[in-house]
Amino acid sequence: MGSVRGPDRRRVISILTDFGTVDGYVAAMKGVILGLNPYATLVDITHQVPPQDVRFGAFVLHTVHRYFPPGTVHLAVVDPGVGTERAGVILDTGSSLFVGPDNGLLSFVLAEGRRMVGQVEDLGSSLLDLSDAGTRGGEASSVPRAHGPERAVPLPDGWRAVRIAEPRFWLADVSTTFHGRDIFAPVAAHLTLGEPLESFGPPIPVLRSFPIQEPRRLPNGDLEGEVLHVDRFGNLITNLRGESLPRGQVVVELAGRRLQGLRATYAGSSDLVALVGSSGYLEIALPGGSAQAETGAGVGTPVRVAVRRQSSH
Repeated sequence: MGSVRGPDRRRVISILTDFGTVDGYVAAMKGVILGLNPYATLVDITHQVPPQDVRFGAFVLHTVHRYFPPGTVHLAVVDPGVGTERAGVILDTGSSLFVGPDNGLLSFVLAEGRRMVGQVEDLGSSLLDLSDAGTRGGEASSVPRAHGPERAVPLPDGWRAVRIAEPRFWLADVSTTFHGRDIFAPVAAHLTLGEPLESFGPPIPVLRSFPIQEPRRLPNGDLEGEVLHVDRFGNLITNLRGESLPRGQVVVELAGRRLQGLRATYAGSSDLVALVGSSGYLEIALPGGSAQAETGAGVGTPVRVAVRRQSSH
């Protein structure tokens, strides 16, 4: 897999945070970037991730990054462990670079990459203990000791990552409460100026990830999954990908509700509907309202998709 290294002063840097837009935190990060590379193209993904909600930020990043041009640097900062021993990392997928804390924020990106190359899909069963991973291949010093649960997953084949460990790429005075401005923003800017990945710190073979539950196919062909994300419209986005759904007419069951068949759009109904949304996942939505409020469901709520079967008489 190729590398995305090389100078391109007009390179895109996307930014995702939980900082909101009331305060000046996002502007400070952009100021640091433009001070180092005034030609960089800055694109806001969102700054409305709920505070400290790493999983929410990870899902949004996963659904958006693929639409950016090759070589984009994705700067993502949802960092409740800022100032602790949690590591900062750069991930190179061969087509994009990701900069941010190693706290699970790249979980869905990692899962997507592993799925694409045919590696283990259920990250709940492929999680490694960093105490063991640190001895793999004699690279004990290259794996950071993480803050909190020390679980991580191997990188997808062909991907590379380094721990951010070189202060010469940071601001001179680093605040213990704002690594987004003082470490991650200048690192992202230096990447657009062509600084090699290896310059920023030692290679690491694993990154931290929270478990991502894969859907389960039952012997009768039904699928069992769960709600993965709730968007601002109250749509319940599940972990069931559209291409995995059973063929034919289906029944979607969630929170005691049974939805007959899949719709193509949100419009045209005043009741709960099931459809494959723009992210490629099965959603349950309430046109003109909130499916979350209507059903009481949320992240982790079980979902079942069954083939509609003719009743016998």
